[in-house]
Amino acid sequence: MTAFEKDILNILKEDARIAPKKIAAMLSTTEDEVKASIAALEKSGVLVKYTAIVNAEKEEDSLVEALIEVKVTPKKKEGFDGIAKQIAAFPEVKAVYLMSGAYDLAVFIEDKTLQQVARFVSERISTFDGVISTATHFILKKYKIEGALTEKEDEDYRLSVQA
Repeated sequence: MTAFEKDILNILKEDARIAPKKIAAMLSTTEDEVKASIAALEKSGVLVKYTAIVNAEKEEDSLVEALIEVKVTPKKKEGFDGIAKQIAAFPEVKAVYLMSGAYDLAVFIEDKTLQQVARFVSERISTFDGVISTATHFILKKYKIEGALTEKEDEDYRLSVQA
């Protein structure tokens, strides 16, 4: 990956809405060069998706989110990839990561209720061959998402006290 492509990625990571024309101005290049680089990054799979960061606490119909740690026995010739791909195929699953430590996979899911999350773990994940154990952690509050604080600092409205 070129330094130019890294610069484009860093700009898009900060704000995916920035237009190629503005990126070109920031990098002292042409809009066509920026568009071509973005297209190449998308085609190669480096740029996977553009998304918005949403503070679920401010939404009216927010979902229950959970982190499920999964301990598995790797399958012969597939390792951890086979079971990770099976889990990732469910629409409730938002992310799956291979991890070091006591558990092998970190699975992030969203569903409507605590009971549906519990049912997902007991009826889907735990039924896969090779799953040894799970630990479910419900996400109660997010303070920072993808590098962005969820709450803005309030100004201090207290009156100054002087002696």
